[in-house]
Amino acid sequence: MSFFASTADYYRRFRSGIPEDVSRVLSESAPNGSPRRLLDVGTGTGFVVQALLPYFDEAIGVDVDEELLAVARADMSDEIANRRARFIHGPAESLTLEPGWLAHLVTVCRAFHWFDRPAFLTNIIGYMVDGATLSVFGDRSIWAGGQDWKIAARDVVQEVLGEARRAGPSTYGQKSGSFIDDLDNAGFTGITARTVPARRTHTVDSMIGLLHSTSFASPAVLGDRIDHFDARIREELSPLTDEEGTLVDDNEFYIYTGTRP
Repeated sequence: MSFFASTADYYRRFRSGIPEDVSRVLSESAPNGSPRRLLDVGTGTGFVVQALLPYFDEAIGVDVDEELLAVARADMSDEIANRRARFIHGPAESLTLEPGWLAHLVTVCRAFHWFDRPAFLTNIIGYMVDGATLSVFGDRSIWAGGQDWKIAARDVVQEVLGEARRAGPSTYGQKSGSFIDDLDNAGFTGITARTVPARRTHTVDSMIGLLHSTSFASPAVLGDRIDHFDARIREELSPLTDEEGTLVDDNEFYIYTGTRP
């Protein structure tokens, strides 16, 4: 069972995409080329490829979950038919591409914490042009807290599933070291860190859908507790909505970039 088993439909419908401001920052961080190529690792349903393909001639998305890749292939069938995008099943750490296919930008969104990071970074360098950029980025989940409704949602997750954060069939173990240290240790140069604000809104129902798209509150993880979980989320979050019945998410994307050594 994968970390994201049973999440594909929720992932497709409720995961927030990449804001245009973030797409622009990522594109501007990478060199030009012809053809200009994007490699998105941990692509999930391909939302990064969708957001960034207007800036690139070709893109490859890679993921270990076939259910998520099936969604990506369906959503981007035209781009695949036009040979502008393709999706590959496999682990990040042992990714293999055909000789000569080199990326100008490698992206990892909301996935770097799942990787064997030193192994991935050592491997990926061989698929980047000289001067290419690697960008590790993502936004803040409910585990970061910060707003009353996020804290309430996290409390329900822990109430129903236990204090330890779940990760599919197991529990999530936070790996030591910062992402910046990882890039530095792998020899990447010109490392930068920045944030881009992102404000979004959710309804209680869309927040439940978003939670079901995660590794820690998926239908597979919840099992026969899913109805109870959904009811508890509604009970706790409904009083925290604004006068329009929405939950405002004042979030931000953190973006770490480095240049190929």
